[in-house]
Amino acid sequence: MTFNEKMIERAKANKGTLVLAEGTEERTLKAARIITDKKIATKVYLVGKTSDVEKKAKELGVDLTGIEISDPFTSEKKDAYVKEYYELRKAKGMTEEEAKKIMHGELHWGAMMVHMNDATSMVAGAFNTTGDVLRASFQIVKTAPGIKKASSCFVMATPKKEYGVNGSLIFADCATIPNPDAETLAEIAAASAASCKKYLEAEPRVAFLSYSTKGSASGELVDKVRTAAEIFKQNHPEIMSDGELQLDAALVPSVASQKAPGSKVAGSANVLIFPDLQAANIGYKLVQRLAGAEAYGPILQGFAHPVSDLSRGCSVDDIVATAAITLS
Repeated sequence: MTFNEKMIERAKANKGTLVLAEGTEERTLKAARIITDKKIATKVYLVGKTSDVEKKAKELGVDLTGIEISDPFTSEKKDAYVKEYYELRKAKGMTEEEAKKIMHGELHWGAMMVHMNDATSMVAGAFNTTGDVLRASFQIVKTAPGIKKASSCFVMATPKKEYGVNGSLIFADCATIPNPDAETLAEIAAASAASCKKYLEAEPRVAFLSYSTKGSASGELVDKVRTAAEIFKQNHPEIMSDGELQLDAALVPSVASQKAPGSKVAGSANVLIFPDLQAANIGYKLVQRLAGAEAYGPILQGFAHPVSDLSRGCSVDDIVATAAITLS
C-alpha cells in the first residue's frame, strides 16, 4: 500500500469533515467531488457565494450532490463567526465592522469553521498564497498549546527503501519559516517528530542538518544548528536526535561510522531538519525531481486543529492527497 493509499484509508476511518475554502477554484471543485465520492470525508464544505460556486460547478460539469456550500454572506452562523473573530482580535485593535468585512473572506471563514468545531479540518492554497493561508490560520485556529510558531513538513516517499522508513522521510521546514533561530528550529523538530509518528508510524530519529558533522567546521551557521540540537535534546530526551550532521552522515551508515561514530541517529535518520527554508525547499525539490520521490505537503504542523496549505501549482490529485493527509 502506498503512502497516499494509507492516508486515504485512515481518513475514511476517522470520518472527519473537510472545508475546502476556495469553493470556486476549478481544481478544488473537482477534488471535492472525488473526496465525496470516495468517502474520504463524511462531509465536504465549499466556501463561497452560493451562486458563484453553483455557476462554476455547472461550467465544469461538477455535480454538487452531497457537497455543502458554506456561504459567508448568507449562513446562519455569520453573526456568531463575526462575534468570535472580533473577540479573538479586539486586543489587536479590531473593530466589529472590520471583523464583519474580514469574515466575508473565504480563508478566514474556513478557518473559523474549524475553530468553532463546525468542521474537522481545512485545506486551501490552490489560489491563495501560503502567507494568506497561514495568516488566517494563525489568527483564528491558532497554534497548539506549548507551540509558539506553526511550521511545515513534507513526507518524502522515495524508491530508496534503505533510507528512512522504507524509503519515506520527513523534511522540515520546507514552506513556512524562512530563517528560524535555534529555539524555533528545535520547535520545528519537535513538531516534525510528531509528524513522523503520525504519518510514518515510526519512532522519530531526528537529524539536525548542516554542512558540518560534529565540529568538522565552525561558524555562525553551524553554531545555530548545534545549539538547536542541544535545546531539542534537553527538551525532548525521550526522542532520538543528533546534530549537527551532514546529510550523508545522517543517512548513510558507512559514512556515519566514520564521521559520527557512536551516534544513535547518524546513518538511520528519518526526520531531517534543515537549517533554513532555502535549504529545505531546495532539498525537497531536488529529491522530488532527481530521485523520483513523491512529495506530500506542505503539511502544516503545530496548529490547534488540522489545516493544510497547497501549492498554487497543485493538481486535482494533489488536493485529494492533501485532504486525506489532513483528515488522517
